Amino acid sequence: MPHTSVDAGTRWWILLLLSLLVFGNYYVYDSIAPVAEILSRELGFSDTQIGTLNAIYSLPNIFLLLIGGVIVDRFGAPLVIIATASMVVAGAIITATSGDFTTMAIGRLVYGLGAEVMLVGATVAIAIWFGGAGGVAFAMALNLSIARAGSYAADLSPVWAGSLYEQGWQPPLVLAAVMAGTSLVFALAYWWMDSRHTPAAMPGDGDATVEKFEWRNVVRFDQSFWYLLVLCVLFYSVIFPFRSTFAIKYFQHAHSMLLEDAAILNSYVYLAAIIFTPLFGWIADRHGHRSLAMMIGSLLLPLSFLGLFGYGWGLNFTMLLLGISFSLVPAIMWPAVIKLTTKEKLGTAYGLLFMIQNAGMMTANIVAGWLNDSNAAGADNPAGYTPMLMFFLTLACLAFLFALALWRRELGPHTHGLELPDQVGQRNSH
Repeated sequence: MPHTSVDAGTRWWILLLLSLLVFGNYYVYDSIAPVAEILSRELGFSDTQIGTLNAIYSLPNIFLLLIGGVIVDRFGAPLVIIATASMVVAGAIITATSGDFTTMAIGRLVYGLGAEVMLVGATVAIAIWFGGAGGVAFAMALNLSIARAGSYAADLSPVWAGSLYEQGWQPPLVLAAVMAGTSLVFALAYWWMDSRHTPAAMPGDGDATVEKFEWRNVVRFDQSFWYLLVLCVLFYSVIFPFRSTFAIKYFQHAHSMLLEDAAILNSYVYLAAIIFTPLFGWIADRHGHRSLAMMIGSLLLPLSFLGLFGYGWGLNFTMLLLGISFSLVPAIMWPAVIKLTTKEKLGTAYGLLFMIQNAGMMTANIVAGWLNDSNAAGADNPAGYTPMLMFFLTLACLAFLFALALWRRELGPHTHGLELPDQVGQRNSH
């Protein structure tokens, strides 16, 4: 099919399709937290098992995401996105078919096999379509904002789909499978539009070709990239295992909330992200100071957990603070990768980030669940959740330290232009 030159409208249509694609994917991931207490009550699942349902999502990606990034580089984002979106649908369907823990875990495993590589493909696609036209941080931030809306919808599903939750654990997960189906529809729409248009050239385009994957090329990433990677894994090892697995159950037990109220409180994190992520991306494009912004956002993360210990601010403000942190750091982190590598290694770079991120998320989910079970955390023993909160607080403090290290490096002679606005900063071509 012949390609035509791309205009601004086409880019934004493609961004919308990619964003709606990940909307459904994020809904499926966050469908576990609202049913966590029901799984415990109706099926007798322990917190370790509940944590495993999200941890096993990450398990295959520890080994496959780097390869998935290379596959995106070699075969292109459209085909990879269609294949992985199909796996997302299959995994969501399997998860909803049986109350047997093993069957549900297999479903989440299949879902995870597709979901993360699909996200790598979507991220690379946005980088390609906007990297040569400008505004990539704003575009990625909008994508994240719409994606977070999927999680926000999942959080509030006990409110707007309350009748399903009254019927037990299965109907809410069937709804998640339907949401997964929308991802496949939008994947096909993106493939069709991408096949008819050509994006503007990115800096560094020309004679370069996709390099043969070698581990030595991975370890040659710049030191700033490795600071960013460690920040990424620590940050997400706090956010997702807490917010997307245990937070609603924690609020129900430790603060005596009804499911609907706990879901609404938990949704504030993503509500803040929906509002603030595009704003922070827009500011980064125009004013720079990316590593400084990531440091500030990382500082808000441990502060929000201190709020859960009752240090003088309410739960609403605490979750809003967590939401601002969750808006600021990802809005800057993902587009910053473009400045730390070349187009030919974007898939590998993002694959590596997603791979290590998933290793952290898997480990944190299992550890948090084990801590809750070991300390008999529950409605009769709310204090049993304290070790889990201390665990997340420790990871949050470490994330801040690596963000601080990245900021200090970017102020020195090894800068990659993270502190400069797009029209001034120069793309690194090492």
